[in-house]
Amino acid sequence: MSYKTAYRQAKRDIEASRRRAETLLDERKSEIYKRFPRIAQIDKDLGILGASLMRLALQSNGSIQTHRDEIDRLKDERRALMENIGADFFDGIYSCASCKDTGYIQTSSETSAIRCACLNQRLINQYYSLSNLKEVLQDENFDTYDLRLFGDKLIESEGLSPHANMQQIYRLSTRFVSDFDKEFGNLLLYGETGLGKTFVCHCIAKDLLDAGRTVLYLTAPRLCKVIEDFRFNRDSLAAPDEMLEAVDQVDLLILDDLGAEVSTVITSAALFDIINQRLITRKHTVISTNLTPVALEAQYSERIVSRFFGNYQMIKFFGDDIRVKKKYGGLRI
Repeated sequence: MSYKTAYRQAKRDIEASRRRAETLLDERKSEIYKRFPRIAQIDKDLGILGASLMRLALQSNGSIQTHRDEIDRLKDERRALMENIGADFFDGIYSCASCKDTGYIQTSSETSAIRCACLNQRLINQYYSLSNLKEVLQDENFDTYDLRLFGDKLIESEGLSPHANMQQIYRLSTRFVSDFDKEFGNLLLYGETGLGKTFVCHCIAKDLLDAGRTVLYLTAPRLCKVIEDFRFNRDSLAAPDEMLEAVDQVDLLILDDLGAEVSTVITSAALFDIINQRLITRKHTVISTNLTPVALEAQYSERIVSRFFGNYQMIKFFGDDIRVKKKYGGLRI
């Protein structure tokens, strides 16, 4: 599967769920009709009266109110019969009660619909499958956050040890998750390679996915590739625009390895638009980078960097490369 087919696959999945739900609904209706023939007759009469009412409305016929009164009477009778059966008889049919497995929710205007969170999450799941991140999250999460990998020796320039710093980062990142629905915030994780930035991103993603939030993880090079594909090949690509829509709409966007991408005028402008739009709509973002704040100022435009410094909590990682310790020390993070 490619990113071009992710949206189509998500749609196929939700359509399959709807077909299963409709089959189950038909089975339960058949059971109801067998047990309560009167309900079957009421449903049949309501269908006939509904069609007749539409014809009378077109003819401005005076018997419209009589039909409406009969429809209301039959609905009341049906409701009373169903109460005796139990309201939970039709519970659990749809995997998503909000959209009834259509993927879309009707707006108040009744002429348009918005994409349901369940379809958004199915789309995100497709992206995760492509990146194999779901398998990664089984091993990289807060349960496997191993502070033994970080030294206790004080780094005088930082005022604390790597171990103490990672304890602090643990508290900050878990608080970011626990306060996610109560407080808007963004994180920018920076430091040299191999210090655990991507690991912490995975920890945050895992907890929020488990809590039912929509999360999209992208590396900066991957995002720039999607932007360029959409900009130059939009006529031949079916899905990059869906990816960019997800970038704007997901509850949490994780942009990993910022600074590793080949930056162009187009990608730089698009990056600003993404960052700025998510600030305007108060959508959380977590960014990791190997660049220092000074290097960020040198590589990106002033308006991008000002968004970082003004709206993101800057979290510094320092110490020894933990991948080396994991390899030779036998410890697992």
